[in-house]
Amino acid sequence: MVEFPYFALPVDEDHKATELRLFSAAKPHMRAFHLAWVSLFSCFFSTFATAPLLPIIRDNLNLTDEDVGNAGVASVSGAIFSRMAMGPACDLFGPRLSSATVALLTIPVICSISFISSASGFILFRFLVGLSIGNFVANQFWMSSMFSSSIVGLANGIAAGWASVGSGLTQFLMPLIYSFVCRCFHVPSFTAWRIAFFVPAFLQTVSALAVLASGQDLPDGDYRRAVQSLGTKQRRPSVLQVLSHGVKNYRGWILALTYGFCFGVELAMDNIVAQYFYDRFNVDVETAGIIAASFGLANLVSRPSGGVISDLMGRRYGMKGRLWSLWAVQTIGGLLCVLLGQANSLGSSIIAMVAFSVFVQAASGLTFGVVPFVSKRALGVISGMTGSGGTLGGVIIQLLFFSGTRFSKETGISLMGIMIVICTVPVSLIYFPQWGGMFCDPPTDFKATDEDYYNLLNDEDDKPKSTEALPSV
Repeated sequence: MVEFPYFALPVDEDHKATELRLFSAAKPHMRAFHLAWVSLFSCFFSTFATAPLLPIIRDNLNLTDEDVGNAGVASVSGAIFSRMAMGPACDLFGPRLSSATVALLTIPVICSISFISSASGFILFRFLVGLSIGNFVANQFWMSSMFSSSIVGLANGIAAGWASVGSGLTQFLMPLIYSFVCRCFHVPSFTAWRIAFFVPAFLQTVSALAVLASGQDLPDGDYRRAVQSLGTKQRRPSVLQVLSHGVKNYRGWILALTYGFCFGVELAMDNIVAQYFYDRFNVDVETAGIIAASFGLANLVSRPSGGVISDLMGRRYGMKGRLWSLWAVQTIGGLLCVLLGQANSLGSSIIAMVAFSVFVQAASGLTFGVVPFVSKRALGVISGMTGSGGTLGGVIIQLLFFSGTRFSKETGISLMGIMIVICTVPVSLIYFPQWGGMFCDPPTDFKATDEDYYNLLNDEDDKPKSTEALPSV
């Protein structure tokens, strides 16, 4: 008789939770949920803490528009490499250790801003701090390991959505922290902004240590112990094998492209939105920060809503519903982005920005409503590919539209919207032999083969002989 551990939440046969109780911190599922989003929240807060203070930093370091643009590119470039590395790291070492490691390694970098005195030093700083948001891959991997396929879109959406609020809240809080330091400690402006960065450094330290002390990789224990136990039954896959399983799956590449023009757009906006309102509508630093904060704070509900929509459409229409809803929501977001670039008044710009943020962030949640179904064997690699696609999209957008003086920022925003619409079209090419695609269902006489299930299941012994053993979408 096998004795199962007690869980506070109802679970499926893999001990993954089938419910999400947001006001619970019960181990292991909800404890992991809250640790994951808080840790990633702190990394977003740190990475984008410079954006609302750019008018002051720009004057202090004598930055040109080109320097500011290059720093914006650098801030998301670092995340490309860290997210790609984080995928295999999660597959091999588990999300808890991977998450805490990348957060702890970037804390000294955040503190080092006190010593920066040149444009090159500032650009390097933004690149290195940007490595921390590779934590996103661990966040999504952790949720996919803890929650059943019936609610994984919701869990992924809320965990990433609440974490992304950090990029909005920092736009609001960093100017207030800066002003507080200036007024209460009577220090010069060019010193106060440097002192303000010890707040995000402290927040990131506390959250990383909490992940190490209280987190658990899987419902049944730590990842390394699970792998060691598995090693008695089968050979542990190598890094190259895990990478190969992921990069050969074309669905991962399409989702990376799609994510590049929803989450990548969000990263680009986080870098330019405060400066955009400051320069175009002549508002002060604190007001620009409050307006910019509304863009990121929409993640509190918009990205989780994308996960909810994905799960609802999946239960009703299967994979076809998940894919159609992703295409529709992201396309509408692109059209709203074009509208934002055309708005000429402060009020209409704010309304267009908030509407745009809701749709583009919901599209991010919808994307990761599909990701867990692409490859169970290489879930970390697929998550890393998709996440890196998001940051690479942010780099491309920053270089094309917001670096130098080729385009005004309002023109760049409109062109970015057109790119969103175009780059969402390839979602229609995604097809699963088990579940179909946007325009077709799986064949009724479909016979599963080893190749069909190779990217879905863990090992040869688990491969089912019919579609009845597949998880629902």
